[in-house]
Amino acid sequence: MMYDPGALETALAAAVGSDPALVAELRTVFLASARGHADALDRASGAAEWRIAALRLQGLAASFAAVDLMALAERAATGTPSDPTVVAAINRSIDSFVL
Repeated sequence: MMYDPGALETALAAAVGSDPALVAELRTVFLASARGHADALDRASGAAEWRIAALRLQGLAASFAAVDLMALAERAATGTPSDPTVVAAINRSIDSFVL
């Protein structure tokens, strides 16, 4: 899967218009939230907790047209709980949004 930098920028601009300060602030909030959900995945103590964190991350990613991240979160939600390879892939995907 590939990161489409235009998709996130388009979603951010659609949410707040063309104000660069608001776009930057929303990007920061998106990244913080995505990292929080990824951390919750990493700390999940069971399958239910893992799935909830994955679905929350998937919803966040869908809200911002982060297709790669959304697919990885779906993979986490339907895959093996506590899979370190999917957590690593999710973290790489989140890192790809950093300018």
